Amino acid sequence: MAKQTKAKHKSILKESSLSFFRNYINNASPTGFESSGQKLWLEYIKPYIDTNFVDPYGTAVGIINPNEKFKVVIEAHADEISWFVNYITNEGLIYLKRNGGVDHQIAPGKRVLIHGKKGIVKAVFGWPAIHTRIGGAEKETQPKVENLFLDTGARSKKEVEALGVHVGAVATYEEGFDELAYNYYIGRAMDNRVGGFMIAEVARLLSENKKKIPFGLYIVNAVQEEIGLRGAEMIARRIKPDVAIITDVTHDTTTPMINKAIEGDIACGKGPSLAYAPAVHNKLLQFVQDVAEDHKIPVQLRTLSRSTGTDTDSFAYANDGCPSVLISIPLRYMHTTVEMLHKDDIENTIRLMYESLLALSPKTKLSYF
Repeated sequence: MAKQTKAKHKSILKESSLSFFRNYINNASPTGFESSGQKLWLEYIKPYIDTNFVDPYGTAVGIINPNEKFKVVIEAHADEISWFVNYITNEGLIYLKRNGGVDHQIAPGKRVLIHGKKGIVKAVFGWPAIHTRIGGAEKETQPKVENLFLDTGARSKKEVEALGVHVGAVATYEEGFDELAYNYYIGRAMDNRVGGFMIAEVARLLSENKKKIPFGLYIVNAVQEEIGLRGAEMIARRIKPDVAIITDVTHDTTTPMINKAIEGDIACGKGPSLAYAPAVHNKLLQFVQDVAEDHKIPVQLRTLSRSTGTDTDSFAYANDGCPSVLISIPLRYMHTTVEMLHKDDIENTIRLMYESLLALSPKTKLSYF
């Protein structure tokens, strides 16, 4: 592929779009409990689609041209990592289990929201003062799931339960959307609510630009990705798409403590990342690369091994096999409360999906032979 030159594009993000994005990031949508976020997402996308449905576990799908036989999916996942209440002590402290790949090392001192039967309960990850943790030659205690606990202010199990907190309630971090210098956005759960935002924006652009596409387009916001791609697995079998374009986050590898020899060379602000992997269909990947070159959309390349670790795997191997491609957005500090990405990458990822859909047709040759 010829070397691309970075082109200046007029912004495609409206203030109403960014307002939705902020609200969507700020809303909690933990794995297995995504319904409140899905309602927000569906409400936003409804003006731009013909119809919609929600599957039994909460995956939300907006459809354009539902009567067309050839089906194309653009997909992201809706869920965020979180914690489960696992054990409440007689003294009113709460021990937890992971719900997805939540990072225990960032927990001490964090504020959380417990989603209880009576509504939101505020709590903190308590952690002993540094004066009490370090003693002589003893090794300083490190945070682990088994020594982390939440403190709600209650001083007995009865007081905790009176707040509506119960075993099985989920807790999410409190931090929400914010902006940094040079067009960077930060927030909890950019992974992968930014994907849900971007596929919704593709639907908006198709509608507002009055574009006609010769296939059924299924805009899919899947649940339960963080615990094994489960929502995508279910919905891929239901829709039986002919082509799937998946979007998720990938690692910005330019920060300290990341080995580029292992993770590749990907940076925020330099465009979406396209992956080579067994689950990624080579013909479809080349098609998307050609679209990027034709429209001067900067892209970065990386390789993945046996699994992409994204919903791409579920779509690629569903049914009789579905040509699938992964378009990722670079992200710093994944699975923390300060996940960071660049506005330019959001816009260029939206553009790449949008232009790929306009170039695609049921006649696009994707056969290897």
